[in-house]
Amino acid sequence: MERAMIDLSKIKTYPIAERHNLVKRSDFIADTRDFPVWQNRQFLQLAKRVIQAAKAKKQIIVMMGGHVVKSGLSLLVIDLVKRGVITHLAMNGAVSIHDFEMALIGETSEYVPRSIEDGSFGMAEETGRFMNEAINRYAEEGMGYAIGRWIVEHDLPYQQYSILANAYRLGVPATVHVAIGTDIIHQHPTCDGARTGIATYTDFKIFCHSVAQMKEGCYLNFGSAVIGPEVFLKALSIARNLGYQVHPITTANFDIRRGLNDYFYRPSKNIVQRPTSLGGRGFNLRVDHKVSIPSLHRLIVEALEAK
Repeated sequence: MERAMIDLSKIKTYPIAERHNLVKRSDFIADTRDFPVWQNRQFLQLAKRVIQAAKAKKQIIVMMGGHVVKSGLSLLVIDLVKRGVITHLAMNGAVSIHDFEMALIGETSEYVPRSIEDGSFGMAEETGRFMNEAINRYAEEGMGYAIGRWIVEHDLPYQQYSILANAYRLGVPATVHVAIGTDIIHQHPTCDGARTGIATYTDFKIFCHSVAQMKEGCYLNFGSAVIGPEVFLKALSIARNLGYQVHPITTANFDIRRGLNDYFYRPSKNIVQRPTSLGGRGFNLRVDHKVSIPSLHRLIVEALEAK
């Protein structure tokens, strides 16, 4: 039966140079030596566990939502990757988009309340065309690898701000986990649903492999309220089904939302409670990323550099 559907080839795009952006590279934090560390008891306990895992060369996986980049924290994440602390970077599609735009123009984040009214939201030509080109070309290598490789191969002017480009250069797994229709590049006619599926499914299998190696390691979720918790729980089940002993582990969910201990709050169940039932500890921490990530970065760096 023939089904009516929208023709995306008729989508009207515009040059990204015409877009006003809310986040600029000048907003990024690069140094935390004088940053006031968040003096929360549970946070300090978590930091101690992360430091112990880092010193023991255990798996430390960081899952991110888009506000990590929008809060200007990419350089701190990149630094922890370079230091060998973060061993796997995982993210939802929004992170990859903000990360790519930072590499491309040194800015990101449009003003949605205005652009949604005239249908221009998400329609910057270069973001959709270039990212979909990367994904379509290198889908079998995974979405994170594809975007990072494209940024490096095309020598984008601000690639030093890109988490994916740095992960590609360093050979550190960086995976992008998307659902079709959740990201602006899916609005563009250059999006190939099949290639997108291959790319993110490849990344899921890479992610599962990292989770399988996480015994005595850490899983830190910064602001991914849906994709991150769901992908993690499935990956953990796969790892244990295949016989990997993924316990004890330390997990933490960072969010600014109230009611973090509500059983029906997805990250509380899927990150903090269920995964640690065989051993370890889960932490629920309500704090802005601009506080948690710089605080954690400072504590880790000071511990690693201490004689």
